[in-house]
Amino acid sequence: MSRRCDLLAVGVMSGNKVSHSNRKTRRRFLPNLREISFKSETLGVDLNLKIAASTLRTVNKFGNIDGFLVNYPYAKLTEQARKLRLKIKKKLVKTGKLNEVKIVKEIKVKSANERSAKVKKAEAKK
Repeated sequence: MSRRCDLLAVGVMSGNKVSHSNRKTRRRFLPNLREISFKSETLGVDLNLKIAASTLRTVNKFGNIDGFLVNYPYAKLTEQARKLRLKIKKKLVKTGKLNEVKIVKEIKVKSANERSAKVKKAEAKK
């Protein structure tokens, strides 16, 4: 039984346990995996997946499993998730509902010029 997330391949990491006297011994950091059943509205089936808690938060951010798989970057998904994504996209294109899948708004990061202009305006008011 592998300790790996089925959607984003979050897995075991290794590192050091550091004691008070600064001795270092090797240890393993295990992912927080959960067996979760998702209802795919597009496919009409239940998907039983073993995913990390961090991945679950990301799926919730996208609304549901269909929105997550369609909108998440393809390169970061596992092979199993890529196959599910392909099935979901084909079904959405067939029904003509691809544009209705929830897309998360991108967060606009202010550039350095916009921040400096804001600071200058605040200083001018003083």
